[in-house]
Amino acid sequence: MRPERFGALLYHFGTRRLSFLKSTALLDVVQGLDAAPSARVACATAGVQAGELLTYQQALATLAASQMVVERS
Repeated sequence: MRPERFGALLYHFGTRRLSFLKSTALLDVVQGLDAAPSARVACATAGVQAGELLTYQQALATLAASQMVVERS
């Protein structure tokens, strides 16, 4: 993950896929996933409002489908 002014670039070395996070708020959520007990808590910690949760849920689902984020074991 490489933070940028617009958000971040994500590169998966296994699949060679490049993804763009187009907001710094989404970057904050992704960076917070490791420490938070759930994605909802990571969103709340990053300041995501209740009305925005569906948008962030969809973004995280897309990142999970492309293996950019994975479930903790």
